Amino acid sequence: MTEQTAFRAGHVALVGRPNVGKSTLLNAAVGAHIAVVSPRPQTTRQRVIGVVTEDHWQIAFVDTPGLLSRPGHAMDRHMHRGVQSTLDQVDLVCLVVEAMRLTDDDRFVLKQVQASGRPVALVINKIDLHKHREKLLPYLKTISELADFAQVHLVSAERNDGVHSWLNGLAKQLPEQPALYDADTLTDRSERFLAGELVREQLMRQLRDEIPYATAVMVEKFEIEGERRRIAATIWVGRDSHKGIVIGKGGERLKSVGTSARLAMQALFDGPVHLDLWVKVRPDWVEDESALRELGFD
Repeated sequence: MTEQTAFRAGHVALVGRPNVGKSTLLNAAVGAHIAVVSPRPQTTRQRVIGVVTEDHWQIAFVDTPGLLSRPGHAMDRHMHRGVQSTLDQVDLVCLVVEAMRLTDDDRFVLKQVQASGRPVALVINKIDLHKHREKLLPYLKTISELADFAQVHLVSAERNDGVHSWLNGLAKQLPEQPALYDADTLTDRSERFLAGELVREQLMRQLRDEIPYATAVMVEKFEIEGERRRIAATIWVGRDSHKGIVIGKGGERLKSVGTSARLAMQALFDGPVHLDLWVKVRPDWVEDESALRELGFD
């Protein structure tokens, strides 16, 4: 008679400086586009939990905003508080870094993670950008010696390389306990929240300079009629001049944002979507704590 394998479950934080690929890694793990991704740093603003469940384990990943050693405006400080709170609530931390890079912000994040007292797994992402893997060895030796890491993993979230091995490795270090979420749960976030994030993702991808960082999205209406979802959302900007840029000449930019966001929603929600977008101005909302709360920053 064989001994039954104990079930393991727990929360794992994905932490790192901006633009190391934490959200892409979460999407690869879950197998769905639940975390917004763009080439711009600090695309993630609020933490999102993504759940992966297998026969003998369940990992609830907490995707967090990128940490900077010198936060700027009120929104940055809000995001930092959220990351600190997350570190106090998880069973394990994954410090995500970019292969062949080690910045001051990476070192700052490592110090924050170590201060939490949680075990830390090092995840070196974007290995696909380096054809000659043997060149990673000196870098791997240097970064591995920075701390007593519980595990070290080499992955490419973009190509889903090494992700399965990483998941199985993490699961072995989680507590023996029943599943924390239903087996078919992918995320703790509502479809309403995800819809707003998919609109903001397109703003991050399609707008230039600093304008995407001064935009926020509030979903005003989310109705389900059979298989169709009717969604209305307001894009908030911080200056009058930004409103015209978001709308674009003849409304073309707003139309492009809406079309791309709607297609992403249809893929995620597996059904038709009708999407209406408006653009409104709230001066300097990124520096206003009350505005952040009204706009849904928890």
